Amino acid sequence: MRRLAASLLALLLALPTLGAAPLPAQRFVLPEGPVLLVSERPAIPLVVVHVYLPAGSAFDPPDAPGLANLTAEMLTRGTAQRTGPALDEAIEFVGGSLESGAGRDGATVTLSVLRKDLGLGLDLLFEVLTQPAFPEAELGRKVKEIQAAIRRSEQNPENVAARALGALLYPGHPYGHPVAGSVEAVGKLTRDQVVAFYRQHYRPDGVIVVAAGDVKADELRQEIVRRIGAWKAPREALRKPPRTPVSPPVSSQTIQRELTQATVLLGRPAVGHGHPDFYPLVVASYVLGGGSTSRLYTRVREERGLAYDVSSHVGVGRFGASFIVSLQTRTDGVGEATRLVREEMVRLGSEPVALNELALAKDYLIGSFLLRLDTTAKVTGLLQTVEELGLGLDYPVRYKQGIEKVTARDIQRVARRYLDPTGFSSVTVGNLP
Repeated sequence: MRRLAASLLALLLALPTLGAAPLPAQRFVLPEGPVLLVSERPAIPLVVVHVYLPAGSAFDPPDAPGLANLTAEMLTRGTAQRTGPALDEAIEFVGGSLESGAGRDGATVTLSVLRKDLGLGLDLLFEVLTQPAFPEAELGRKVKEIQAAIRRSEQNPENVAARALGALLYPGHPYGHPVAGSVEAVGKLTRDQVVAFYRQHYRPDGVIVVAAGDVKADELRQEIVRRIGAWKAPREALRKPPRTPVSPPVSSQTIQRELTQATVLLGRPAVGHGHPDFYPLVVASYVLGGGSTSRLYTRVREERGLAYDVSSHVGVGRFGASFIVSLQTRTDGVGEATRLVREEMVRLGSEPVALNELALAKDYLIGSFLLRLDTTAKVTGLLQTVEELGLGLDYPVRYKQGIEKVTARDIQRVARRYLDPTGFSSVTVGNLP
């Protein structure tokens, strides 16, 4: 694994640097407020279209966790013109796909289709967006599917730990519950609630449309304006969730499971894009636990043999950010492995990072950005994130500049502020005494 990661790093460093090039896309603001981003990639006879709406689980009512996810999942299960199976048949007949789902911040409908079938694909895409029927029978089936998926996820210790840590980091905030909700909560959701959520949150003024592939930007803009014209924004402003808690109580939780190894998550609130500490924290995270050359991997896994996997990352959402350290280890090694992790977190703030270690981290972070643009699906995903977070099409330029400016002193400063282990909540899942 270490040799593979080293080879990947060498490959990345051999690639051309990112330079000062903005993202390859054109941006339009359409009538009623939707934003359209188009990346022309004529070499690929495929078109991928994402329609994003601020309608994720962050917008769930307090008494209805999972409502946003259920609403998004139901979009493709029937419209005023077609049943769910008829929709499936229409898109599959041309070898395409049409899928919908929700995440923490937003809901997305994704179309993938050959260029020659783009007209049909767009018809179906905007049909499910603007004319969903939410049939009762399909709703019942979808609820059972979601409940079954939640039960399956309970068998995964990483999922169990992540849900528990979310509740500790975001008390009283929608980020504190899983996107899918719980088996019990989803079972109580009704069609009336789904319809009400749709009417409140599925509106053109919050929409981001991203397309990439064999398509001309001006032509696609005209096609979308023609189909979206009858979709009007409500008068009332779109409600936004509050920011996540800045200083939740520090807590720890142990969840017993009959497992041969244990999963440990450490987490605390962090900062996102636009904050002066963001880029130093990203570099600090890579030095600490960003790969097989990181301090955690070297000391906990390679030198001591205590971890199957150990890593750290900065997670950024629209309404808050977090710093997470993840560890999988033997049950009898939990105490020692966790102690070593905490020692390395402290050491990052107490000792300057070596210049070669800093350079390696920065080179990797800048070079690996290229991997976010190597497929049509990745391009659409990155463009969606950039628009959602208001980063601008010149984000690659500012990302490169931001990483390059990070100094050893910056890392030491943010490590003292954000990586003090006493400020981290923790969840351990395993068969512990």
